[in-house]
Amino acid sequence: MTPKPSSPVCLRVTYEGRVQGVGFRWTVSRIARRFEVAGSVRNLANGKVELIAQGDLPVVSDFLAEVASAMRVNIEGSKTVEIDIQEDLAGFQVRH
Repeated sequence: MTPKPSSPVCLRVTYEGRVQGVGFRWTVSRIARRFEVAGSVRNLANGKVELIAQGDLPVVSDFLAEVASAMRVNIEGSKTVEIDIQEDLAGFQVRH
């Protein structure tokens, strides 16, 4: 089922490529300040980066497009899945 355009969504995006050790998480955090999104970004043990973004679908889509544009030279691939809304999610944080 596709969410309505103004419905809140929570998406998990896993990025692969040269995404660790290049300021990826901090760039995502800086971009997140310009959007009304909640979530987190963290490095994974397998060398990938996981981004959780929650908010209204158009805002989350624009946020993810900005991340993809800013980090395009480092991203070799990504996988996006919709996950359940996280009621206790507030703000955006870099996780370690």
